[in-house]
Amino acid sequence: MTKYTKGSIHPSELREFKDQETGAHIYQLTNDETINHNLYFLTSSFTSDQNYLIFTSYRSGKANFYKLGFPDGDIIQLTDGDEVHGYSGVISKDGTKLFYTEGDAIKEVHFDTFAERVLAEFPEGSLGECSVSADERYIVTAMKHDGKSHITVTATDGSGGKIIYTSSDQTIIHPQFHPKDADLIAYSGDPAPRMWKIRRDGTKNRMLYEHDNNEFLVHETFLGSQDDLIVTHWPYALRRISLGTLEMETISDFNAWHIASNRDGTKVLCDTVHPDIGLRLVDVETGEHVPICYPQSSSSGSQWKKDRYAVAEDWAAAQQAGDREKSLSWMEMKVDTVYGPQWTHPHPSFSPDETAVVYTSDVSGHSQVYVAEIP
Repeated sequence: MTKYTKGSIHPSELREFKDQETGAHIYQLTNDETINHNLYFLTSSFTSDQNYLIFTSYRSGKANFYKLGFPDGDIIQLTDGDEVHGYSGVISKDGTKLFYTEGDAIKEVHFDTFAERVLAEFPEGSLGECSVSADERYIVTAMKHDGKSHITVTATDGSGGKIIYTSSDQTIIHPQFHPKDADLIAYSGDPAPRMWKIRRDGTKNRMLYEHDNNEFLVHETFLGSQDDLIVTHWPYALRRISLGTLEMETISDFNAWHIASNRDGTKVLCDTVHPDIGLRLVDVETGEHVPICYPQSSSSGSQWKKDRYAVAEDWAAAQQAGDREKSLSWMEMKVDTVYGPQWTHPHPSFSPDETAVVYTSDVSGHSQVYVAEIP
């Protein structure tokens, strides 16, 4: 029986093939009969030199992070935790460590020594994904605690963290630091209105766009290093909004789903579903988009067949009535059938040199990690 523990080394699982539709060269990096997925699409899964790719696998029986020498190097287990958030990982700029959350703690692990350090603890809190500031001095995360949603900011030097904002009427998700401004954070609220911004010290909290649950906005992120957000108006269009003027405009009218920008904000990468027309590369100026490859993942979740938010009023009513089970947000469900499971979604992101994309697909019967070279 294969032993999985921190530092354990396992042979390459590489397969290579061509996408039948586009001819793109595809690397299948994992081939294990468990859940395997790339990091969240809002961050790169590659180290900056592209020598290694970091991914999450459940092959030990629970979610943990692994390092893989790209494309055919050994697979090395980085963590051995009981409550690792598999989508929380962010690679440091120098490619030497991973920031992530585990239960109520924000941690870092070094890739070579496997040494772990707790950067902050929020007792009995449930922490989400990490986003690291441009100067790499701070980490922002969302947290659920005592039935409320919070934004936390933690210092990467280990000097601790604090809650900067609390909401009792929205679930806060996906807080992200601006790519250049280390004091500016964008975050998402559920139910609508969706898009907000706040300063790192918790001041100047501001709604960016007024809308109700009939206008389904999702997956917002920064457009390169510009002062714009891109957002999916599901399932109709890829849109952008200026953080200065708050003006919204359409980039392209199609079912862009999970979206990620290149560094200069000229291209947007996305997956698609209902219909699945593959991973697409969008020209921001013209709105034209072309296929990269076709992951053919199952892309589960009942919500993606709808064009409004999932039972937001029912969720809010259940919260008010104190019904714990019915008031669980989709992020807290053990296996989310509304928006997920997330590991059945491609969640594509760029390689650092922007010549390839990493994504997840369960076309083989289990979710695996893939890299496609952009044709």
